[in-house]
Amino acid sequence: MDNKILFIILSMALVTYLTRVGSLALFRFTGIPVWLNRWLKHVPIAILTALIVPALLLPKGSLDLSLQNPYLPAGIIAAAVAYKTRHIIPTLGLGMLVMLGWRLI
Repeated sequence: MDNKILFIILSMALVTYLTRVGSLALFRFTGIPVWLNRWLKHVPIAILTALIVPALLLPKGSLDLSLQNPYLPAGIIAAAVAYKTRHIIPTLGLGMLVMLGWRLI
């Protein structure tokens, strides 16, 4: 294995380790403050939004709000189903059905 790649892997392992140990050491005796705990609950939603929205709106690298973009209606319907039911199976199932149907039209 190339030394450069090995150095990158070891560096990233060290950075990951230090961030986890650092937060553990920082909140070891006091615990996580309430305001930080409330704020951290929104992080997964923000990350998922940052991953999903570009895939829906930019499927080919440029903004596509046309009817030829099957990701957009499937994503909107899947978001509505997820909001209403809070269950992953109906959300994925209906989203895939809409996308498949949209592509067949």
